[in-house]
Amino acid sequence: MSKAELHSAGKPSFLTTCAGIISSLALLIHTVFLGVFLYAFILLRIILPARQAQQLANPVITAIASLWLAGILWWLNNVHRVRWDIRGLSRQGKKDWYLLSANHQSWVDIFVLYQIYHGKVPLLKFFIKKELAYVPIVGQAWWALDFPFMRRYSKQFLAKHPEKAGDDLKETQKACEKFSLTPTSVMNFLEGTRFTVAKHRDQQSPFKHLLKPKAGGLAFAIQALGDKFSALTNVTIYYPQGIPSFWDMMCGRFKHAVVQIEELPIPAHFCKGDYQNDDALRLEIQQWVTEIWLKKDEQLSDLAGQKAEPL
Repeated sequence: MSKAELHSAGKPSFLTTCAGIISSLALLIHTVFLGVFLYAFILLRIILPARQAQQLANPVITAIASLWLAGILWWLNNVHRVRWDIRGLSRQGKKDWYLLSANHQSWVDIFVLYQIYHGKVPLLKFFIKKELAYVPIVGQAWWALDFPFMRRYSKQFLAKHPEKAGDDLKETQKACEKFSLTPTSVMNFLEGTRFTVAKHRDQQSPFKHLLKPKAGGLAFAIQALGDKFSALTNVTIYYPQGIPSFWDMMCGRFKHAVVQIEELPIPAHFCKGDYQNDDALRLEIQQWVTEIWLKKDEQLSDLAGQKAEPL
């Protein structure tokens, strides 16, 4: 992707800036209003015994989160009138477990995924950076919804504290074991961070449109939940007008998303063995992920070379 493409989601103007301010105020009011109810039920969850919290508080907290998302999606669809080209959506249902993976370019990706799956599958659970737990209202909602929080250590930190290596994967496994209790949708951005030209260059990524994938989190999710996942839902997101930022979305400059979805069978033996200590299994899973990424890179090249039409 060229630098021009990455910043072509729309040029700022007085009208779009006003739209962004109005959208931001609407989002703030929407969030604070629902946040009052959220905090009340978080408090109830804290003081109740675990089983009662599971039965009484957790369903309401999930319903509040669903209302919050529904409000944002209503705004995107009815005020900004985003055009969605969704291709290959097949598996749906709230009584099954889902493992999803997608390329990651922007915070907007999250709302694209919710547009596709909200209300059709169990609420998507993302792996969240530990620092985001302190975001007012939203961070506490993620905690109450049992979103797994991940602490990423730098290479310099790990060089000084090698005992911390692998802690993020242990947290992944711990979170996924909790997900085994009730149907859940686990979402994993394999790149681990949003695509930028600088990151792509620094990684010397072999892919044209993608950063290098990290197979560890996906492997631990598969092993922790065993055969509950019948497939990997592979999602490829493309923005024909350029990758929009969150502010672009608020201003209404995000107008079009193309999404290709395919269900990929997960080899049965992946849920067995020990990814961290079995070199042969680790290499096999990494090769499987690399093949998925090569195909995704080709899909993005094809989409960039054609005018996407809605199906």
